[in-house]
Amino acid sequence: MFLENKLEGSERCGWIEVIVGSMFSGKTEELIRRLKRAKYAKQRVEIFKPIIDTRYSEEQVVSHDANAIRSTPLSSSANILLLANNVDVIGIDEAQFFDNGLVEVCNSIANQGIRIIVAGLDMDFRGNPFGPIPGLMAIAEYITKVHAICMRCGNLAQYSHRKTDTEKLIVLGETDIYEPLCRKCYFESLRKI
Repeated sequence: MFLENKLEGSERCGWIEVIVGSMFSGKTEELIRRLKRAKYAKQRVEIFKPIIDTRYSEEQVVSHDANAIRSTPLSSSANILLLANNVDVIGIDEAQFFDNGLVEVCNSIANQGIRIIVAGLDMDFRGNPFGPIPGLMAIAEYITKVHAICMRCGNLAQYSHRKTDTEKLIVLGETDIYEPLCRKCYFESLRKI
């Protein structure tokens, strides 16, 4: 399927940028920063997020420090293809919550000469690769891994530790449910369970 979306006739060169890290690491803040710069450059920008992400706003992408940008909430990655008309840059937040079809969607759009900036958790609360993010990292031209600060020791944190007992994969929450931890503190917390 990827080969069907070749670059024929395209004068623009598209690419995929992926911003990953744990919760509270600044992924959304970095996504918003890049999208606002594209808008300042008078590029046509469209932003999408999964419909289930209603923590701060139903229709905006909002960082933990309340920086926001208008977005379109979607239930399926395939809808991005329908709405990605006449744009130069596409932003996608909380990409881990989209279906695995997001990889093919992003590849197809980049092959049309559009820049795509994707932000999401690279690992779930168990420390496993999360949703379509590993596939996106494999095809991306640029990958930025950002880190939070470990809430227990102050080192760089890359794990999103869930402080509740639920085993559900997707549980929306903030500092009441999650805390960023470094490798050492994360595995120490697992031994205590």
